[in-house]
Amino acid sequence: MRTDIDGAPEYCAIEFAMEVLGGRWKLAILKQLLTGTHRFGELRRALPRITQRMLTRQLRELEADGLVVRTVYREVPPRVEYSLTEAGRSLETIADELDRWGRWYRRTRREQLAEAGREETG
Repeated sequence: MRTDIDGAPEYCAIEFAMEVLGGRWKLAILKQLLTGTHRFGELRRALPRITQRMLTRQLRELEADGLVVRTVYREVPPRVEYSLTEAGRSLETIADELDRWGRWYRRTRREQLAEAGREETG
């Protein structure tokens, strides 16, 4: 956790939530893990635009914040799996709503831009 939980004032709960969930990839990673346990390579394939370094960093932060569990199996070669904690699963409704909003916004924005393009050429 990057912020002192006890020292954070109550009025800034959204700021605190954004510190935990902020960034381009955390909610996308959580959305993938909502479908079940995944290995690192599976997450990389599911999110092809994220770099390996960034995925590692975001998973470590999610783990440190208690949203993700990293399980290492002592095998050859070693196997590592990631899954959500109860706190991570509690974000399912939020992730679904943000996904729905993102799809709506993208569609609406494309329509607006297409309309603006037609007005310029018309």
